[in-house]
Amino acid sequence: MRKTFLLLFSALIALPALAQPYPNKPIRMILAFPPGGPTDINARIFALKLGESMNQQIVVDNKPGAGGNIAAAEAAKAPADGYTIFYNTSAIAIAPSLYSNLNYDVLKDYAPVALTATVPLVLVINPALPARSVTELVAYAKANPGKMNFGSSGTGTITHLAGALFATQMGLTMQHIPYKGSAPALVDVAGGQTQMMIDTINTVLPYVKDNRLRPLAIAVQRRSSALPDVPTLEEAAKLPGFEMSAWQGIVVPAATPKEIVARLNAEVNKAVQNADLRQRLAAQGAEPLGGSSDHYAAYIKSELGRWSKVVKDSGARAD
Repeated sequence: MRKTFLLLFSALIALPALAQPYPNKPIRMILAFPPGGPTDINARIFALKLGESMNQQIVVDNKPGAGGNIAAAEAAKAPADGYTIFYNTSAIAIAPSLYSNLNYDVLKDYAPVALTATVPLVLVINPALPARSVTELVAYAKANPGKMNFGSSGTGTITHLAGALFATQMGLTMQHIPYKGSAPALVDVAGGQTQMMIDTINTVLPYVKDNRLRPLAIAVQRRSSALPDVPTLEEAAKLPGFEMSAWQGIVVPAATPKEIVARLNAEVNKAVQNADLRQRLAAQGAEPLGGSSDHYAAYIKSELGRWSKVVKDSGARAD
């Protein structure tokens, strides 16, 4: 009898702990980029707002390296309890086509939460080139075969694939020059060692403002408020449907309880309506997104198919 009473008493004591609502401790946000970069800035903006709303600290854990695969694999194998979230980018849709031996499966190992933001890509050129429009750039490139090249932040990155896709669709022959990151690549475009690059708007803006680079087109469907006078590629080059942006989102390990995924989704959608968050993202040239978890799952699947074709056509491999 005494033993039964003690067991019941112990169970009653444990009930409050079991009943504690999610989240009741800090949440780790894994990120595949180093501190201080544009993606890191956006991730921290969301971490701050989500943490304020959920009344819990969200700690950004930077895990750069291996094209984002170190972070992606760690996030996929993390405990599925809602206390590890992965602030991912479009890299997770590109990686399966670039790497033959990934130790994670994008469709099986993650439960999509929501899209967070998108950062448009911009076609920029060295200002010394005699081109002030995409049409003039294409004409110059065709008149000077073998003399045009484009830089990228590395083989297989979105900046490489965007440049390769543009060249293919415009019928141009251009040499790809890969760099170890956007910073040295843009320095060389500005210096004239390379002639062109397609990179994220937040990365090129300082160069554009200093007149070190000339923007010719935004690689998405609508103009950006950060560069309102720069046309889209559809406007500038009659490329309907050309969509190149570095989108971002949040996923969690696949077995995470559905109620936690739903809570996180609701918090992201609440955050993207926050005026301060929107203002901070706009300063980075980023646009808030949001939407349902099902929409994000479908979007990832469609992007896997799209990037598979782009990677195949470019001939890019990372291993």
